[in-house]
Amino acid sequence: MLNQTEVSEFILLGLIDSQGLQHFFFVSFLLLYLTSLLGNGAIVTMVIYEPRLHTPMYFFLGNLSCLDVFFSTVTVPKMLAGFLFGHQPISFGGCLAQLHFFHFLGSAEAVLLATMAYDRYVAICNPLRYALVMSPRTCLLLAAVSWSTGFAHAMMHSLMTSQLSFCGHNHIHHFFCDIKPLLNLACSSTSLNMTLLNVVTTSIVLGPFIFIVLSYLYIICFAFQKVRSQEGRWKPFSTCASHLTVVALLYIPVLFNYTPPSSGSSPERDVQLSLMYSAVTPALNPSIYTLRNQEVRSALKKMLGRKLFPGRK
Repeated sequence: MLNQTEVSEFILLGLIDSQGLQHFFFVSFLLLYLTSLLGNGAIVTMVIYEPRLHTPMYFFLGNLSCLDVFFSTVTVPKMLAGFLFGHQPISFGGCLAQLHFFHFLGSAEAVLLATMAYDRYVAICNPLRYALVMSPRTCLLLAAVSWSTGFAHAMMHSLMTSQLSFCGHNHIHHFFCDIKPLLNLACSSTSLNMTLLNVVTTSIVLGPFIFIVLSYLYIICFAFQKVRSQEGRWKPFSTCASHLTVVALLYIPVLFNYTPPSSGSSPERDVQLSLMYSAVTPALNPSIYTLRNQEVRSALKKMLGRKLFPGRK
């Protein structure tokens, strides 16, 4: 039997090897990260302190922004360090922690977007019962389910990955510790891990996505069957445009990355897709909701007015 040394740390190879582009990518992704922190932080602050935004829709938006802050923070700082200092070492425990929080926050966001679609469905198709159906208790419960589902899903992958043996090669062709690159380095059997990835993770992705599609199909049917005026038919879609844009930005790359066949994709494509929803999407979400939403823009102006002119009410 061969003597094999257990791996105690991994080396994240990052995005690119070209030294000439490292500083350009560092500045670009640093700006994206700061945009994510400031934009999402501003939305969370507005939702907490602005009474007009104390509604179910903005409560869920605040949760989404909170998730985006943590989600980008799990991967982007390590990636930025890689641009400056080259390949980044990460301990086995640190790698598992990064994997756990990435899938915890990502899964919670997927479920939360389905919750937001349900909120829009009730608001548009059943407005008279909206306050009763989307009560504060119900909103808290739905948000708790979103966070709890993400945590349970991530814990499953973290525990299963921690049981694997890693020996010899420890270079991860990625900018963070994701499941598929880690499984490629394992010395022990990964068949159960791949099964869970293809079945459970695909269900976590596809389940909420199908629910969102069905919710908007109901909204479309309601708009064309119940609403007579042309202007009235387009009004529901204008209120849902921001949510649909965010859904597309998250789900399109995630569906390509995590739905079967998970074992047949190239590492380069996986890195590019992961970059989209871990770094770019969290930075774009605040702009999408702010630019298309009059209430959020008004609250932002009011908050900035208080900061710049403290004596003004």
